[in-house]
Amino acid sequence: MSTIRMKRTTLGAVGLAVAGTLSLTGCKDGNEEIAPAQSSAPSAQPSQPTQPSQSAQPSSPASPGGGTGGAGEAPGGAAAGMAKPGTTFKIGEAATVPFTYGKTSGTIALTVTAVEQGQPADLEPLKLGDKVKGMIPYYIRYSVKNVGTTDLAYSSVGHIKGLLPDGSEAQGVSVIGKFEKCKDDSLPKGFTNGQTQTSCAIALAPSAETKVVGAEYWGNPYNNLNNSKNLYWK
Repeated sequence: MSTIRMKRTTLGAVGLAVAGTLSLTGCKDGNEEIAPAQSSAPSAQPSQPTQPSQSAQPSSPASPGGGTGGAGEAPGGAAAGMAKPGTTFKIGEAATVPFTYGKTSGTIALTVTAVEQGQPADLEPLKLGDKVKGMIPYYIRYSVKNVGTTDLAYSSVGHIKGLLPDGSEAQGVSVIGKFEKCKDDSLPKGFTNGQTQTSCAIALAPSAETKVVGAEYWGNPYNNLNNSKNLYWK
């Protein structure tokens, strides 16, 4: 099921997810805490008492997707025409995806439109300090179109990660608050059939020598399967 995000506030906090090991959280005043390493599959970290709505996006190793763009039977018995688990799409190609947010369910066309390289200085307002030293931010631009019959107003479409050249996941930064370089807003009021909105996710390359070359969607129902059954764009 797609992650339910708390309403964003101007007090913005930032979570940096480190794949499969630990979660780092930071806030814009520079105070930081390190959560203990997880012995099992990571999950969203609880909010800190002085920082409402703070969270860290879970991250786990990914395998490269297989196949080529196309449609097929979706997991869980979904109707034909939904994106087949494990499919790899070209950047700019849409995937029809079953979507659930809280008690709201519908169908969206999800398209990764670009993977853009940023500059290390872009991250300075997020106050992550040495935790992102040497890393390069990339902005995964994507669009969401309502192709179902349900009004998806105020829903949030997340679960987008960056992919490195070897198929593993790039580290991600989850921002609660406004970050002008990469806006990620909830769907607007009246988001009915045919409505489209653009959004963005941040991925971090470990160094200037390694690029973020693609993206992955691991929202429900694809995250109920093993990692090779997510959706990919390259």
